[in-house]
Amino acid sequence: MERATNVMGERRMTEPLLDKIAGPGAWVGPEIQDNTSEWIMYLGDAAVAEIDAALRAVQAQGLSIPFKVEDFPLPTLAKELDTIPTALEDGLGFMLVRGLPRERYTDEERELIYWGTGVHLGTPISQNTRGHLLGHVRDEGKSFDDPTVRGYQTRSQMDFHADQLPVDILGLFCVRTAKSGGKSTMVSALTVHNVLVEERPDLVEILHQPFSLDWRGEEPPGERPWYSSPMFSYYGDKLTSRITSRQYFESVVGYGSELGLSDKQREALDMVQEVANRPELRLSMDFQEGDMQFLNNHAILHARDEYEDYDDPRLKRHLLRMWVALPEDRRRELSPELADRYRFVTMGGIPAKTAA
Repeated sequence: MERATNVMGERRMTEPLLDKIAGPGAWVGPEIQDNTSEWIMYLGDAAVAEIDAALRAVQAQGLSIPFKVEDFPLPTLAKELDTIPTALEDGLGFMLVRGLPRERYTDEERELIYWGTGVHLGTPISQNTRGHLLGHVRDEGKSFDDPTVRGYQTRSQMDFHADQLPVDILGLFCVRTAKSGGKSTMVSALTVHNVLVEERPDLVEILHQPFSLDWRGEEPPGERPWYSSPMFSYYGDKLTSRITSRQYFESVVGYGSELGLSDKQREALDMVQEVANRPELRLSMDFQEGDMQFLNNHAILHARDEYEDYDDPRLKRHLLRMWVALPEDRRRELSPELADRYRFVTMGGIPAKTAA
């Protein structure tokens, strides 16, 4: 079995699909769970002082989101933050920034801080039809049964997935945790692929072929309401994952029964979830208030448990989210199928259709 020929430029792929992937990105959760020095960046007093000064500068100028990176100067911390994209692409694929004293800031100040930190990594893009560059992950009392709803608007369990557009970095900031539940877990998509190569090589080829998915009402103007994408694809020596929440595969049949999953595709997706959920592979993250989490959206799959919230709106679970596009010279090259979808990233993300 060989990788599909890539006609993008002069490069052509002929390496076997069934080669196992090596390197730090193909990690096993329990082996790195306690090695937090590899994936937690702790903010010391000096770094927090720089953040405070940058925040006050933004407030003194009366700036609001979106403001530019030069409006949030971090003379020393910026150099540390600049190591994150490299760690995401060539290391484990995720990083947690911890140490911000959350209780020191109002909700509005936390948003300014998170935005100011994020723009040091790249360019935030729109995440939804509300045009949110800084999104809010919280229960809006909605249900996945609504074909226009996305998981972050509910308190339901979310299976292992990458976010919808093939944006480079998914960022989350924990404002408040839930009353109970809502645990964040992740798994290396490279490790999942390796397990499939070993246990179910017949499904690997299926996953490298196109699947039909529903835009769930967020397609750009002029685009059809569904799209196709392989779940795994290679370009050069990089494997990219596009495993998406099951609802996107199920609701697409509203545009034609022929778009629905075949028996083999359904089996392949089921197997991906079974492998990703194995305790011996996944990593659990104790998400604390004030934490900033950054994931490589091409190589990490993340999931969330269902949660119970407080009745008081001021105490409800609340995360801030960014989709960050890296500068062109730091992006990974993608297969033609994914490069075509990446054009929506370069266009600024999902176009706004409704009021923010």
